[in-house]
Amino acid sequence: MSSLVEEMNAKAIALGVPIAAHLDLTYRCNERCVHCYLDHDDRGEMNHGEIRRLLEQMADAGVFMLALSGGEPLLREDFFPIVRRARQLQFNVKVKTNATLIEKREAAALCELGVANVQVSVYSHRAEVHDAITRVPGSFRRTIDAIRRLAAQGLKVTIADVLMRQNRLDYPGVQALARELGASFAIDPTITPHLNGDRSLLELNIARADLQAVMRDETIGGVAPQSCPPPSRAGAAEAVEVPCSAGHSFCYVSPTGDVYPCVQFPLLSGNVRSQSFLDIWRNSPELKEVRSIRERDLRVCSRCVHASGCSRCPGLAFMEGDMRGPSSADCEKSYARTGIAGAGMPDAANSGTAA
Repeated sequence: MSSLVEEMNAKAIALGVPIAAHLDLTYRCNERCVHCYLDHDDRGEMNHGEIRRLLEQMADAGVFMLALSGGEPLLREDFFPIVRRARQLQFNVKVKTNATLIEKREAAALCELGVANVQVSVYSHRAEVHDAITRVPGSFRRTIDAIRRLAAQGLKVTIADVLMRQNRLDYPGVQALARELGASFAIDPTITPHLNGDRSLLELNIARADLQAVMRDETIGGVAPQSCPPPSRAGAAEAVEVPCSAGHSFCYVSPTGDVYPCVQFPLLSGNVRSQSFLDIWRNSPELKEVRSIRERDLRVCSRCVHASGCSRCPGLAFMEGDMRGPSSADCEKSYARTGIAGAGMPDAANSGTAA
């Protein structure tokens, strides 16, 4: 995260402003990725009028950075009118997509609308591996063709690669492909449990030795940022002891209008169909509880050797049973990076201190 964004985030936390938000327009998707944590059924997603009202309420509340995603957001027939309205409201818009529905016309429209970044998921440089993960034959070819169209329009494209057992050795190839396509590259070695609480997806996580190789690979400059940006350690005093931006300067809204601290933090905090966005942001008891937590309240993490540099996600900790507890996935990443077992690792006593 750039120093300017860090400074903006720190000030937003101090002022209680939701400077960033993630809005999933639909859970419907034309792919069926093996690691996806979403339910793809349409359970009554917001209509166009409801989304327009939400965008206007977000703008009034101070949201500036807006990520539009899904599911596959381009499955909505009103996707481009939604983006157009978001840009009229001066949002800095990022689109997350599998890009399989982006032809020349769609790429030109995204450019015309001034979308800041398009994040596209690519799981391997080998078509057979990527297609096996998406479970859609031909998806790799359509995604890569779309990235070329986006780049030809001058749009900034980020290739996002989620690591799992099926593609654990392929990220250097994806990184090279990103360079060839003129895209930036981000890698995420964390598999998220299903939002319904099912943790079976975690079986896809890469082994500890593979995670160590990734976390120590200087060519990738670290791992991809989490859904919500971490607070700056050098920011405003009020932000320094905030464990995460979730619920402080960032939130997530589902296709049905449910509001959560983050897409990886399924603590239901209100619904914009029955309350205004700003009312939920200011008065939700759940968000107030999240905001009450400071680093010193993290019983395990506050005494951990990795406390100052860990990417601990309170949402993942919440899904493990305690939003004030450690996130085992982040404990593993800290250990993989340093070779030092942290306080939250269940096998810390037996894992040793050397890689």
